Amino acid sequence: MIKKITVLLLGLMLFIPINGFAAFESKVSIDMHYIVVSPAEDGSTNMMNMVNYTNTSSEEIKGEGSDEAVLKVTLPKGAKELNFLDNKIAIKQVDEGFITTTPVPANQTQVLPYSYRMEKGKEISLTVDYQVQMMQILVPEGMGSIETKGVQATSQGLFKFDDQNYFGYSIEGLKAGQSFSLVYNKDVQPAADETKQAQTTSDRSKNSAVTHTAPAFHNPGHLRMWAQSPLHRFNPHVFLIILGAIIIAAISYYAYFKRKARLEEERLGSDKEEKAFKLLMAKQKAIMDKIIELEETFGDGKLSESEYHAKLDAYKQHLVQVKLNLRHFIE
Repeated sequence: MIKKITVLLLGLMLFIPINGFAAFESKVSIDMHYIVVSPAEDGSTNMMNMVNYTNTSSEEIKGEGSDEAVLKVTLPKGAKELNFLDNKIAIKQVDEGFITTTPVPANQTQVLPYSYRMEKGKEISLTVDYQVQMMQILVPEGMGSIETKGVQATSQGLFKFDDQNYFGYSIEGLKAGQSFSLVYNKDVQPAADETKQAQTTSDRSKNSAVTHTAPAFHNPGHLRMWAQSPLHRFNPHVFLIILGAIIIAAISYYAYFKRKARLEEERLGSDKEEKAFKLLMAKQKAIMDKIIELEETFGDGKLSESEYHAKLDAYKQHLVQVKLNLRHFIE
């Protein structure tokens, strides 16, 4: 009996590290995950997702053997009306969410847009299946706000594109298997965006008394030269003090303005990078909004299936290019 228990424990000890090592070696990471949260007409909560799955390995990822799953997506409990916005990716629903079976080429990114609804007032428990570099949660202006539990979310303030304002929330560095909750309240609006006040620094010069003790003996030649100069009416000691003060002030002002110019150049460079980053973020959000609008137009029957797929492919290609440009700021 004891021998059987020992063998069983040894088997469990071997099984745990193998599973942990396999999870650690995941070839998939998510660099961007967007979620647009908004109220539906029936009072439920719309959850529009767009996720960028990147194959970080040099080999194609595809389902093998009995496990046909390429990507796994865990949905919150209570999620309903699951809808996929790209029929080129093969999808199969499972108990806890869905899986994709379309292979992901080596070192490439697959953009997966999907949406679902949650019950009104229900706390939304999310679990990430892969490592997420950045998650952006957007709420249309005037349609409420969100509160996160179990993770730190940073408010990104108000963004505007296509005549629509969104409040953004950013979450960084989510680990595979990490869970957190969202509480969405369509009746509570976020606080007004605080204006950033630029902090300016100024150099303050301290007045110091300068004393100069004249030597007991002055060179007669120096005295004669001073007496014959146009400045002979001035006290030479006072003149030297004034001249020294002017030189010190000139050096100080030169250093001050040179430092100020350097700080201004650094500030302009920083502002330029910040503007470039915000522009790229606005482009990504605009593309996401266009995809949502495209899905609604297609759902209303205003577009043919060929036009829908052509536009969707164009949006996806633009999104991947903008995302690659954003990677320079994130990495």
